[in-house]
Amino acid sequence: MAEESSFDTDIAVTPIGEDRFTAALSDRWWVGGGPNGGYVAAIMLNAMDVVAGQAGPGQPPRSLTVHFLSAPSTGEAEVEVTVEKGGRNTSFLSARMLQEGEVQAKAMAVFSSDRDGLAFDNSEMPEVPPPDESQEFDTELAPVNVFARFRAIPAFGEAPFSSGSRAETAGWIRLKEDRPLTPELAAVTLDVWFPAPYVLLDGPTAAPTLEYTVHFPRRLPPEGLEEPDWMLIHLHAAEATEGHFTEDAELWSRDGTLIARSRQMALIRKRP
Repeated sequence: MAEESSFDTDIAVTPIGEDRFTAALSDRWWVGGGPNGGYVAAIMLNAMDVVAGQAGPGQPPRSLTVHFLSAPSTGEAEVEVTVEKGGRNTSFLSARMLQEGEVQAKAMAVFSSDRDGLAFDNSEMPEVPPPDESQEFDTELAPVNVFARFRAIPAFGEAPFSSGSRAETAGWIRLKEDRPLTPELAAVTLDVWFPAPYVLLDGPTAAPTLEYTVHFPRRLPPEGLEEPDWMLIHLHAAEATEGHFTEDAELWSRDGTLIARSRQMALIRKRP
């Protein structure tokens, strides 16, 4: 049996009752004073996946939205899952993450089976040099713990805190552990790269996420892409106003398959 990876360990949930689980939050996935939002989302999705498999077998997640009420701390947390509506083909689930009785995050997800229907694809991956022809960045030098869990290759866009001209960035990324791609891993990966508005700033500042939504257009891993490989992440933000910004992100396979996409609303604070 293959040894369990630290990612699987760090998002693991243990049943403690009907649709209730415990999880142990690890600071390996921290950003400053709290956990990466994608990491929290992955833990909650992992618990919801267990319950969804019981409510509607064969229904993969298609959409996940998480609202972050507070920043959880390291250590034990509880995740409570509710089947809001279970169906033969589609199920709607909600979840809450709690620590010491206080709600830290709330989530809603849609799980839905494959259907026969209209199929088209007008998505286009940005044109960038392949990862084998580019210089890898030493993520151990990053100021946040979560980025050190990944390998990264900048693909285009100006550097963070460079007073750049456009809030857009992209790079090749993969988990340092060789692990199959799952919705949980996609949810984390889409939230690991630095926020696109950082390009416009001249120095570090906090950008805590308020709401994070991930869409999964296809089952993961996609057929033919079962082996771990580099993925391209592309982030862009069209505006920031009144201390908030909205950022869109896409995650692509090397061959141009759209793996997942996300949108988040976050704060963009002034520097001290």
